[in-house]
Amino acid sequence: MENLEVMVILFIIVVLGYVLCKLGYMGAKFDQKLSSIVIDITCPALILSSVMGDELPDRTLILPLLGIGFLTYFILLIFGFWVPRLISKNRDAQGMIGFALMFANVGFIGYPIVSSIFGPKAIFYAALLNMPNTFFIFTAGVMLVKGEYSIKNLNPKVLFSPAMIAAFVAALIVALGIHMPNIISRPMTMVGNITVPAALMIIGSSMARLPLKEIIGSPVVYVSSVVRLGIVPLAIYFLFKMCGVNDVINNINTVVIAMPVASFGTMFCMKYGRNPSLMTEITFVTTVGSIITIPLITMLFK
Repeated sequence: MENLEVMVILFIIVVLGYVLCKLGYMGAKFDQKLSSIVIDITCPALILSSVMGDELPDRTLILPLLGIGFLTYFILLIFGFWVPRLISKNRDAQGMIGFALMFANVGFIGYPIVSSIFGPKAIFYAALLNMPNTFFIFTAGVMLVKGEYSIKNLNPKVLFSPAMIAAFVAALIVALGIHMPNIISRPMTMVGNITVPAALMIIGSSMARLPLKEIIGSPVVYVSSVVRLGIVPLAIYFLFKMCGVNDVINNINTVVIAMPVASFGTMFCMKYGRNPSLMTEITFVTTVGSIITIPLITMLFK
């Protein structure tokens, strides 16, 4: 019930963003600028602040976290490139569904929820688990959206995004046992704390601009959403459970994977001239549905 309460609290902030958009306080241009601030400034600060407390995270978990992260996404490649064929016969739709099944909204929603459920220190673990996400989303993710499965889509610059750099620096801080002074850690923490309300209000505001027909969805949308929110995280959880993966790592990794569809999907559709309707519908349905599914999944951890 505690996790359900956390999800309801976070959803209230999403509703606030929805209302603020309807009242004219938020909108496309404002959300775009605020999104850039969250992605490039506050989210990296949130990652760094997770290793700047009095007690550092366990350094022995760094390599296992990276290993589990990459293994997770190799498994998710099966969901991304094979499972969509069972859901739709349309090749374009298969690519969109494949992206939705592979990539979760870790940066916008994942970190705040991981912090709320497991505590601020867990953000560092989530950031390491999410490193492979950044690599695969700009390679396999772009291939799925474009329907052009070629390694030429790899852009090395994605390895140097602010969030990735923050994760690298955080890992270095933990590995070397560096304790940051308050004059650095306190402002970093204050800026990082902006991430949670800002990211959730942006999601609410973006939902307020969706046409009603894109909110209702279709059978393909709901089937894809069930696989995204239920089957994918449960398959990952029980597989790693049977393999004896550390419970802390497995639990955090499962919550990260259980997030709704990554917002990059819609942005990729717009960038590469694809119809974003299906991606937008799945993103909306999984965002709302995660309010119920995430608390249910975390019941496995007790």
